[in-house]
Amino acid sequence: PLRLGNLDDSCCYEMLRTSDAILEEHKESQSIFAQMERAHSKYVLLTGSNLGNREAMLERAKTAIAEQIGEILEASSVHESEPWGFESEHQFLNQALLVASEMTPPEVLAAIHTIEAELGRVRVAEQMVSRTIDIDILCSDSEPFSSDNLMIPHARLSERVFALEPLCELIPNWIHPVSGKRYQELLHELIIALPTRI
Repeated sequence: PLRLGNLDDSCCYEMLRTSDAILEEHKESQSIFAQMERAHSKYVLLTGSNLGNREAMLERAKTAIAEQIGEILEASSVHESEPWGFESEHQFLNQALLVASEMTPPEVLAAIHTIEAELGRVRVAEQMVSRTIDIDILCSDSEPFSSDNLMIPHARLSERVFALEPLCELIPNWIHPVSGKRYQELLHELIIALPTRI
């Protein structure tokens, strides 16, 4: 067998240099895999408010989302609508945001709850009430996600004109993974089916 003592200095140097190169390649591969694991996903978030200065609250929510969740790639116009699921004299303002983020869905949800608390929302047992700020995850460009407290796409998205209208300003041709239909199609079907807009 070949012993190290049989090698001259130049051979030893080449062996060490090759070993260093292999280690560097391994580190680069690990870095690439780590980047792939934390690749950006695109989320569509819906902000809403029907109490206080609604316009200012949506702006504050947008700023907090950009700081705590990810870059806002595009924002819809602001839509006004009747409360959904409960009665109130206060109309909602809603805006959809297309956000690029490295966060996983549970991390995005946790950040949303933090932002809502910072903006003064107090969560109560009955969720269908007037509120200063409400932020929902409507959908994403990743695989569907489901857990005990989160479903993506949103479980009731196809029932809500107030969510689909601003969403369709941003990503009308994305496909709903459950129905297999474009979001624009879902909105069109919902508007036709409903006697009045909600």
